[in-house]
Amino acid sequence: MTEKEKLTEDKIAEAAREVFIEKGMAGARMQEIADRAGINKSLLHYYFRSKEKLFNFIFSKIIDRVGIMFQNIMQEGVSIEDKLKGFVSTYIDVLMKNPFLPNFIFNELTRNPEAIFDHYKNANIEPSKFFKPLENQLAAEKYNINPQDFMINVISMVIFPIAAKPIIKQIVFEGDEKAYKAFMQLRKESIVKFVLSALEGYKE
Repeated sequence: MTEKEKLTEDKIAEAAREVFIEKGMAGARMQEIADRAGINKSLLHYYFRSKEKLFNFIFSKIIDRVGIMFQNIMQEGVSIEDKLKGFVSTYIDVLMKNPFLPNFIFNELTRNPEAIFDHYKNANIEPSKFFKPLENQLAAEKYNINPQDFMINVISMVIFPIAAKPIIKQIVFEGDEKAYKAFMQLRKESIVKFVLSALEGYKE
């Protein structure tokens, strides 16, 4: 791929990401993506034959970045508090920039779970790489909780208010986008405090 082709591909990917954020996977249209990227629809189809292929390309790029960030966060020797802070902050930032991800993943887990598993495998996101260092650190800090339980609790607290953004934004914040975003930034601290407090109940 030439440098010009790479730039065009990147331009398409960013335009598509913006449209997916605004319209969701179902509501996005290839013509709108082409218009946003400043190219014609034929050229868009030359790079990506379908909306699904384009979405999968974007999804793979995001998951690749997430995998690298999480591997750095979950390495051996990092305290539970620092792991928790890094994970929560990184995950919220990624999902706030790509709010279509949770619902896409939920839908795909029902429709085609193998495709989701393949994305994670290709990004080198293997549970053993995350759970073992976490298990060792939990044990070193005398917390009697398994890493799977710990991580599922944390992930749930991060994902739910983003997946349920429409109802939370409308009912809790009366449709105020700025108030919702401020709330999600505060959750970076509140989740960490809540989980650290709860962990004391698991102290040996």
